[in-house]
Amino acid sequence: MNKQKRIEIFSRLREDNPEPTTELNYSSPFELLIAVILSAQATDVGVNKATARLFPVANTPEAILALGVDGLKEYIKTIGLFNSKAENVIKTCRQLIEKHDGEVPDRREDLEALPGVGRKTANVVLNTAFRQPAMAVDTHIFRVSNRTGIAPGKNVLEVEKRLMRLVPKEFLMDAHHWLILHGRYTCTARKPKCGACIIEDLCEFKHKRDYL
Repeated sequence: MNKQKRIEIFSRLREDNPEPTTELNYSSPFELLIAVILSAQATDVGVNKATARLFPVANTPEAILALGVDGLKEYIKTIGLFNSKAENVIKTCRQLIEKHDGEVPDRREDLEALPGVGRKTANVVLNTAFRQPAMAVDTHIFRVSNRTGIAPGKNVLEVEKRLMRLVPKEFLMDAHHWLILHGRYTCTARKPKCGACIIEDLCEFKHKRDYL
């Protein structure tokens, strides 16, 4: 795929959704961090239901730490893997208090040092909370990047690096959200909605005619 085609793809995505953002509900970098930790192998809708109960009661490292692991589990038990997530969230809250004065750090190295925070979670926080160019490649972005030809790669890290290099700079800040939303609602895994896709004529998916 050439540069001009990528520019046109992201121009259309921007025109369709000028200010994209995460579908996780949050009102601070800390709330976003916790929501993203909880979202692993869970839906944003499910996480939002849990945090709608949790955050009014505890939305700071100190308040969640005061709940303890068992107390936290009561709020997040509807989410998959809630036992291990509760342990990680409590450990993360303790580390934020002890090492970062209760604030969420804005450096990748510090974020990835937190329990339950991997590269993808760090990228979401850096991009969404701190407005740094970063690409959190989940299953949606991996699929869209490979299927369309925007930035094909054999693994998540390869796709991330190619996107960071190939997405035109003017679109880089919001590309993460556009690609996730496109994969979630249009370029779906089993039955992509090619006939309703605003970038269908630019996409290099070999089998798109089967879905038009």
